[in-house]
Amino acid sequence: MNEDFLGEIEEFYEKPIVGKKLPNFELEVFHKESTKKIKFSDYVGKWIVLVFYPADFTFICPTELAAIGELYPEFQKVGAEVFGVSTDTVFSHKAWHDTSEMIKKINFPMLADPTGKLCKALRTYLSQEGLSLRATVIADPEGIIKAMDIHDNSIGRSSDEILRKLQAAIFVRQHKTQVCPVNWHPGSKTLKPGLKLVGKL
Repeated sequence: MNEDFLGEIEEFYEKPIVGKKLPNFELEVFHKESTKKIKFSDYVGKWIVLVFYPADFTFICPTELAAIGELYPEFQKVGAEVFGVSTDTVFSHKAWHDTSEMIKKINFPMLADPTGKLCKALRTYLSQEGLSLRATVIADPEGIIKAMDIHDNSIGRSSDEILRKLQAAIFVRQHKTQVCPVNWHPGSKTLKPGLKLVGKL
């Protein structure tokens, strides 16, 4: 086997993203008509939801971000901060915000990753295009990644499902002896793993 192939195999079988800590890069965001530099360590104690999308001024992206924007107060209620993330600059984010009726409604920060360092670290980066795949990452108040989904850029996400997964992650963090079964929503029944459940489901 050649070294390039072995390198590809080794990279493929690296530790999964879930369970890792968010890299504490310094990044720039556009938010509330201004720009600022942030680190994820600034948000210790908050849940973090990263909504990666390929590019500003595209087609599926504004529909997704606007839908998440409508639910943003619900994310805030449970102690989470949402970031839209693309490889565009903060200047592109501002121009998009100023010209798109859907994006104008967004109140959460738009994170700029023009060098792709965050996208590369979380394996959403398309090197030939210089863009991110459509991906969602949920990290707990200590910055540990608890959920991630990633898929083709032609497929839009469900904002309701992102919120549901966040709520489930919060529930199991607060109730360590319980787990959330399929289609769980706040108030639904949970499961308590143990020998009594073996063969009963």
